[in-house]
Amino acid sequence: MISQPLFLRPEHPGLGDQDPRVTDPAPNLHILITAGPTYEPIDAVRFLGNRSSGRLGSALADEAARRGMTVTLLLGPNAVAPTNPRVQVVRFRSTADLQSLLAEHLPHCSVLVMAAAVADYRPVLDEIDPNGKRRREPGGMTLTLEATPDLLAGCSRQARPDQLLVGFALEPAAELLDSARRKLSRKSIDLIVANPLETMDSDAIAATLVGNPSRGMDLEISTGGPIPKGEFAGWLLDRITPLAERRVRQEQTHGKA
Repeated sequence: MISQPLFLRPEHPGLGDQDPRVTDPAPNLHILITAGPTYEPIDAVRFLGNRSSGRLGSALADEAARRGMTVTLLLGPNAVAPTNPRVQVVRFRSTADLQSLLAEHLPHCSVLVMAAAVADYRPVLDEIDPNGKRRREPGGMTLTLEATPDLLAGCSRQARPDQLLVGFALEPAAELLDSARRKLSRKSIDLIVANPLETMDSDAIAATLVGNPSRGMDLEISTGGPIPKGEFAGWLLDRITPLAERRVRQEQTHGKA
């Protein structure tokens, strides 16, 4: 098992109009990133949501574009937007919206980084009043919820062998790595970024990148403590870019065999 940082890349200046600090860009990689929360409607005014800011996903999109990648960012409501004009931003609101966009964009990417905070539950269709407002009434109100589809597991079932799939696990620190490994297996993806609950409201992140041995990714690499989310974007891309390139080359070789 790999326990030390990998794939630190040398400086590679002088690439046309790209940022001169760009590090060994991968122009043939198309990275698809999801970020921000989902809002599950109750009526025309209210929704079930979460506190995700989308800051991390947008930082990843900015850094990937700076490195010369083609970047598509699927971005949730009220989320922090990227600043790099090379990032193609497509907005979603609900889990159903994001599911539809993933079906549209997944076939065109080399790497999927699923950083969005997708709701686990949503109101059943009969409970939703999309054109009205539920009125206050004496006593309480009961909402019937249903589980949302597992979007990342669905992407895994649809993905090509040459695509790299990266998820996130936001969990209590005490069960972080165990939960991350279970998610890797259950969702059948390549890599997962395990980070504690405190990450959600912070400008920094302490994370561990965990690989799925059954998919040829036997690694576990830590940031070694909290680092700014902008800096983490580079840290993560330094590690997943060579893996994505290797995956593409392997499939190209198999195709020629």
